[in-house]
Amino acid sequence: MIKTGLLFGSFNPIHIAHLAIAGYIKEFESMDQVWFIVSPRNPFKNPEKLISPAARLEMTRLAIEEYPAFMVSDIEFNMPRPSYTINTLDKLAQKYPERDFYLIIGTDNISSIGHWKGGETLIKEQKFLIYPRLDTDNSRLNQFSDARLVNAPLIELSSTFIRESILQGKDMRAFVPRGAYNYIKKNGFYTVRGN
Repeated sequence: MIKTGLLFGSFNPIHIAHLAIAGYIKEFESMDQVWFIVSPRNPFKNPEKLISPAARLEMTRLAIEEYPAFMVSDIEFNMPRPSYTINTLDKLAQKYPERDFYLIIGTDNISSIGHWKGGETLIKEQKFLIYPRLDTDNSRLNQFSDARLVNAPLIELSSTFIRESILQGKDMRAFVPRGAYNYIKKNGFYTVRGN
C-alpha cells in the first residue's frame, strides 16, 4: 500500500506552515506522498471570503511544484458542494484502492470533528495524523480508533493573517511559497476587502 497523507483546506491562500506540516509528516511519519485536497466550498467557511476555487487550486499547484512527493487534488471539484470530508475519503478509497490514506488535521479539530458530517464514523474508521496547535484541548484524542499525535513544529500562521496583511499593503513573500505569492501579486488577490 502507498502511504498517503491528506491535507484538506481552502488554501485561501496556501502558506509556508501548510508546506512545513506536510513536509514534516512526509519525512517523519514515513508517508510516500502528501496530497493537498483543495476544497471548493468548505461548509464551515464563509464563501464570500474565498477567491475562486480555480484560483486556489492553481495557487496550491504553484506552491508545491518544487516538491515531487506533494500533489494537489481537485477531486472535490466534481463533487456536490459544500464538500464533506467523509464523502471525499469514500471517493478517494474507491478511486485509489492501492493507497493507504491518513487524514492530517490539527489538534484544534479534535473537539469539533464530532460535529462534521459522518464525524463519529471518521473517528472510528479513519487513520489520523494530528499536528499540534496552540491552546487546544486534546482530551478527546483517546476516542479516536487510529490516531497519532505527531511532534511537528508548532507554527501559528493563518491564511486570515496573510489576507489581512496583504490588504494592508504588507510584503508577505516570506510567508507564502514563491510561485503562489507571485500568482497572488499578478492577479491582485486580497487587495480589496472580501476577496
